[in-house]
Formats: sequence, C-alpha cells, structure tokens
Amino acid sequence: MQSDELENKFVAILNKKIPVGHLMNVLGHMAAGIVVSYSNISEMRFDSYIDQSGGIHKSISDYPFIILSADNSNQLRILRKELTGAGVCFVDFTNTMTVGTYLEQKEKTKTTPEDQLEYYGVCIFGNKDIISPITKKFSLWK
Repeated sequence: MQSDELENKFVAILNKKIPVGHLMNVLGHMAAGIVVSYSNISEMRFDSYIDQSGGIHKSISDYPFIILSADNSNQLRILRKELTGAGVCFVDFTNTMTVGTYLEQKEKTKTTPEDQLEYYGVCIFGNKDIISPITKKFSLWK
C-alpha cells in the first residue's frame, strides 16, 4: 500500500554558467543515471497515469523533481562531497563528458584530476529530510 505522504524527492542542481541547451542534455543524462544507480527502483514510485480517453502515460514518478541552480562549479563540487558524506544517492556530470565520442569522454575524465573538473550538474534522489538541508543554499531555477 502506498501512502499519500511523500518522503522522497528528486533534485537536480545545474550550473547556471553553462548554456541552457547544454544543461538540457546534462539533465537528461543525470535523470537516466539516477534511476539506474539507485538500489531499489520501486522506491522511486514510478507509475502509469491514465487520461480520460484511456491514454497511458508511463513511468511517471509520484515524487517531485525540483530543479535548482548553482552559481558555479565549485558549489557543485562541495555539494558532491556533502552528498558522499551523507550517503545520498547522486550522479553528476562534468565538462569532460561533453567532447568527442563516449570513449574519448571516458578517457578525458580518467585523465583529469577531480579538482580540475568543471561540474555542470548534480542529480539526487532520496529522503527529503536528508536532502533538503543539504540543498537549501541553492535557488529554484529561473
């Protein structure tokens, strides 16, 4: 039985210095990644919504998906460390993941020190009581 109380949420924090067209690609990759990296997908409460005409709208989560903005890459780097320390499920996306083929992107990431990565975004899923205090410093995306 599912409760009406929503205990979890999705949150994406995007680097506002990156062009919006690039960020849409980043968000798509991170949203897909957060689903497959979470240990219990059924907890994400994906469901089908059925319209009055009988049309089925598949795999929509009951949980909110909040989009926030970060001022720069360093804010996302710090966030990433906080999430790691708190044991929260997240995925991130960096500048090394945007050039060439996927093989070239993997090699570029592998040969770039973490402190030289430019973070484009971080996507999170988990308990809202844990996530909200960590993400409260970020503003809603405008």
